[in-house]
Amino acid sequence: MGHKDGKPYPPDKNSWKIPVALMVVVLCGFSFYLGGIFCSEKERYATKEVNREDETETPIGNAAGPLQTKAVSFSECSADYQDYTPCTDPRRWKKYGLHRLTFMERHCPPTFERKECLVPPPDGYKVPIRWPKSKNECWYRNVPYDWINKQKSNQHWLIKEGEKFIFPGGGTMFPNGVGKYVDLMQDLIPQMTDGTIRTAIDTGCGVASWGGDLLDRGILTVSLAPRDNHEAQVQFALERGIPAVLGIISTQRLPFPSNSFDMAHCSRCLIPWTEFGGVYLLEIHRILRPGGFWVLSGPPVNYENRWRGWNTTIEEQKSDYEKLQDLLTSMCFKLFNKKDDIAVWQKLTDNSCYKKLDNPDNYPPKCDDGTEPDSAWYTPLRPCVVVPNPAAKKLKLNALAKWPQRLHVAPERVSDVRGGSEGAFKHDDVKWKVRAKHYKKLLPAIGTEKIRNVMDMNTLYGGFSATLIEDPLWVMNVVSSYAANTLTVVYDRGLIGTFHDWCEAFSTYPRTYDLLHLDDLFTSESHRCEMKYVLLEMDRILRPNGYAIIRESSYYVDAIATMAKGMRWSCRKEDTEYGVENEKILICQKKLWYSKQSSE
Repeated sequence: MGHKDGKPYPPDKNSWKIPVALMVVVLCGFSFYLGGIFCSEKERYATKEVNREDETETPIGNAAGPLQTKAVSFSECSADYQDYTPCTDPRRWKKYGLHRLTFMERHCPPTFERKECLVPPPDGYKVPIRWPKSKNECWYRNVPYDWINKQKSNQHWLIKEGEKFIFPGGGTMFPNGVGKYVDLMQDLIPQMTDGTIRTAIDTGCGVASWGGDLLDRGILTVSLAPRDNHEAQVQFALERGIPAVLGIISTQRLPFPSNSFDMAHCSRCLIPWTEFGGVYLLEIHRILRPGGFWVLSGPPVNYENRWRGWNTTIEEQKSDYEKLQDLLTSMCFKLFNKKDDIAVWQKLTDNSCYKKLDNPDNYPPKCDDGTEPDSAWYTPLRPCVVVPNPAAKKLKLNALAKWPQRLHVAPERVSDVRGGSEGAFKHDDVKWKVRAKHYKKLLPAIGTEKIRNVMDMNTLYGGFSATLIEDPLWVMNVVSSYAANTLTVVYDRGLIGTFHDWCEAFSTYPRTYDLLHLDDLFTSESHRCEMKYVLLEMDRILRPNGYAIIRESSYYVDAIATMAKGMRWSCRKEDTEYGVENEKILICQKKLWYSKQSSE
């Protein structure tokens, strides 16, 4: 209605109240509906990711039929890429800083620089010598590097004899043999002999003689070394059949969860433990479980008798030792034992020590920056103490079942995993016994001398590894950095592994694994990682004549087989132990071929 003078009436404010209120109610309801859909979908995928127990679930995309891809043939990389390690490539070191040796950390090439070719073996490459003989010798042409032989000849790391390298078991601090060195260590740490200590890490491992000796004593060691001027320490270790990964303690955390290793070792590893606020030692503290042991041999231990050979003074070495002892005490270590060149400290299990860190005047302080203790994929080191969870009663070394009983006891930390429980753990254990039995029928080489170095590329609780424990092999259990953290469970049951993102190259040399196993990896990661690059990485790290067991949705199997053929693999499709149609197994073997080029 118009105003009497012809102007319109002003709008009635009350007339808007009902429509506005109605609109708010409708929008809220619609938002709640969308939120319910999103949360339920998120819940469904998260639960599937952790449990992976539904053997008959149809993967997304099956309705449209199997994934198809065109036939492809990958070319050879040039001969100078025979030892190509994409994320630790010396060709790219100059792009990164010298401070704290950051150039030796992982620096993966951008997508446009990624190689789409097959890494060739060295000229004269031979099928590796089999375990246990490989522990003491390897073919020279498989790892054709003389640097260690020439520079460390007086320490007996290795010796070149004809076509072979011989490993006499020497090291910088044990030139007369690693056996006597470990014998003394066991005298200092009785827990090494009764099944209490099962997992260890060796920082600056040389050719992994320490880790190799411990294998015979029931202790499984991750040998760690960077790609540096020692040339191929990790490659020598893996060629021998000893677990090892490329890595360095620099500015980022090591790719392991907190409170994992039972023992850590440094034999003159040249890590400046007391520099930079003790941040390297704080990282050892983080990955060592309460009650675990840190063993140091070399400077400044036994400085009273050794200082003359270290190009220093006794006063300087005494000061370094006291500084180290003070730092260890401040982060809740105690001197456990000491004799000759070996000193042993133990990480305390008493929470009262960590309460002292609440004092703001103490250094190092308690970590309170919100960083997860287990966050370990490109996570910066922090100059603070990661305090063990006081509520975790079975985290301590002396609270775990002794080896080998520990292997099949559900760890306390399984309940920290979304969807995890003792029942889920037991179910996974039984499931993998059935699967492994089927795998051995499909691939009889498992359990023989043909397979020594094994990788489970996307494990859950380490079930595949656990079923093979009696076979003459070891398994590197890989947990995706994007998946639920189940690597804690792997370590708590006495197995080893690492975090990794399969959109990138793994921290190892080419031709270092005899068997790769993956379980629905492409189903889980295809939305992030291109299949082609994952398969090329598998080819890089697999030894010639090595095998791959690819358990995957039927949606992906044919496409994988097509690409594998382009990598010169031979594959055959098999049924799973359940005989379902929506999941198949590919048994593949990489062929031995030689480059058309010469590396000379």
